[in-house]
Amino acid sequence: MAPTNDHPGERAAQDPIRLLAIRDEPLSLDEVFKAVGDEAAGGTALFVGTVRNHDGGADVDALGYSSHPTAEAEMRRVAEKVAAAYPVRAMAAVHRVGDLRVGDLAVIVAVSCPHRGEAFDACRMLIDDLKHEVPIWKHQRFSDGTDEWVGAC
Repeated sequence: MAPTNDHPGERAAQDPIRLLAIRDEPLSLDEVFKAVGDEAAGGTALFVGTVRNHDGGADVDALGYSSHPTAEAEMRRVAEKVAAAYPVRAMAAVHRVGDLRVGDLAVIVAVSCPHRGEAFDACRMLIDDLKHEVPIWKHQRFSDGTDEWVGAC
């Protein structure tokens, strides 16, 4: 059977944004994955950002994230932009704030679309724009006793 864009499942959902949050507790892969479940989606892409043990050639012991009070509203703006660019069936994004240790989950984003290519592209746009445009800042603490702030936007 030849593919057709006439089927409703080939188009974006009416309201694809299912979960957006900034949280001070551990994040759940299961929660995000379940949030983007959609019977019309043939592809789901998920990105997980974790705290790594190094940055810029220095050992990282821990870090903390903080956010501006408008961060969730900015997340919604970014998500709406992604939904306007791709046929998104479902989308979710959660970001952690507070003190995190190496290995902790810092951010999870997921997007479901009718096809895998769209899901990959939309997921990449979602995480890239979230990191560049949402006012969330990272405070890294290094093993040598130094620290640095890294701004998301």
